[in-house]
Amino acid sequence: MPGHVERDAIEEMVEHGAQLVEVLPPEEYAEDHLPGAVSHPLRQLDDEAGDIDRSRPVIVYCWDAA
Repeated sequence: MPGHVERDAIEEMVEHGAQLVEVLPPEEYAEDHLPGAVSHPLRQLDDEAGDIDRSRPVIVYCWDAA
């Protein structure tokens, strides 16, 4: 179920097996991302969705300072 999650809750969820997926472009992922996040840029997500383990919770992360 989509929703907003605070950083502390994200860290706890990842510790319990959740996947953290960064959907910004690769350059922005390389510049800064949360520890343990994997890069699946939004424009490529349809093609790369098979790489995501559907048996585990998924947290999609997108940071934009604008």
